[in-house]
Amino acid sequence: MTGAARMNGADAARSRRFADLRVRLASAAVLGPLALAAIWFGSPWFALLVGAASAILAWEWVHLCGLRLRALPGAAVGVSLLAASVCAGLSLWPGALVSLVVGTVLGWLLAERVALTVSQQRAAVWLAAGVVYIGLAAVGLVWLRADDLAGRANVLFIVLVVWATDIGAYLAGRLFGGPRLAPRISPNKTWSGAAGGLAAALIVGLASAWLLAGLAAPLHAAAIALTVGGVAQGGDLFESWMKRRFMVKDSSRLIPGHGGLLDRADGLIAAAPVAAALSLATGQGRVLWLT
Repeated sequence: MTGAARMNGADAARSRRFADLRVRLASAAVLGPLALAAIWFGSPWFALLVGAASAILAWEWVHLCGLRLRALPGAAVGVSLLAASVCAGLSLWPGALVSLVVGTVLGWLLAERVALTVSQQRAAVWLAAGVVYIGLAAVGLVWLRADDLAGRANVLFIVLVVWATDIGAYLAGRLFGGPRLAPRISPNKTWSGAAGGLAAALIVGLASAWLLAGLAAPLHAAAIALTVGGVAQGGDLFESWMKRRFMVKDSSRLIPGHGGLLDRADGLIAAAPVAAALSLATGQGRVLWLT
């Protein structure tokens, strides 16, 4: 094979690796500014966006578990997440948490009643778990942003770090390839992608911390960024495991190049409750990386 042929082959392989990049960029160009604007202007816009996202995530999760929203078990999931989002938007935090508890129990009981096989019984457990999984993230994000002093900075930091993790993992994995990270869960994920994701989380985390509130404690900011980036990648792997378990490729076809909103937001869903817990430990009114 001649040198020119090798170069053409390499170029073709590289093109295949990045075949979905253009569509991904187009989707991000639409969704990214919308999310950032809602975060910047705060409640009620951010709460409204989170509520709409929760409704879509509920629909995707119920379908992922093999059920439908119009059936009673699926409706219980959707209604409870909607109620939790409304309560969070009104700063009724106990009501939001009660909605999640009631939705979890009711979704599981109703799904158990119609389950005829062992597989359907297991799906009932996962259906109920989705209320906690999605609901804690939604309530946590709205609670973080409701902080008038540090909410905007904290939510922007978390979102930017999660996005950077996703982008860094995608680019590094496609460019360098190498050993698979978890071939039984997600054959396309590599160790190089995981390292690239963490590196991007660190860089963007330090840069955004400096821009948003100053970088008086760089080591602490780096630790928070790496923690968020690691948890986000864990959320990505978890969602990949769920799709493999239920034998689906994407949670839906809602977002071109990404699949569903669950495919797009899996890292943020995992990171949001961790960020809320860190904020609780730090105390409201303080940015996460200056303690």
